[in-house]
Amino acid sequence: MIPVCRLDELPAGESVRLDTTPPIAVFNADGALYAIDDTCSHQDASLAAGWLEGCLVECPLHAASFDLRTGQPTCLPARRPVRTHRVSVVDGMVHVHVTGAPSVPAEAGAATGEGSAA
Repeated sequence: MIPVCRLDELPAGESVRLDTTPPIAVFNADGALYAIDDTCSHQDASLAAGWLEGCLVECPLHAASFDLRTGQPTCLPARRPVRTHRVSVVDGMVHVHVTGAPSVPAEAGAATGEGSAA
């Protein structure tokens, strides 16, 4: 469990990037908190620097869009999902519970992870 920030420091429509390996982005989508791997699966761009609309975040480089609830891409050019991570708030502090394994294998036969948010 990684502490992120105080809940009041992450207002609706905003995001914060954690310098973990790999980096993780935490979003406040109209009061619901989501965490995903911060790097777009299409090209190396920070999704925390993208545009948030509802439960979707758009990559700032090529406009690939990801569903924060599932990590699935919703349009090209991204084809692979990003991992999602569970978020909790304890005593006003936002925490991320990092998912250990990728949510979708890069190659056939690899294991899948848990992935969840909010």
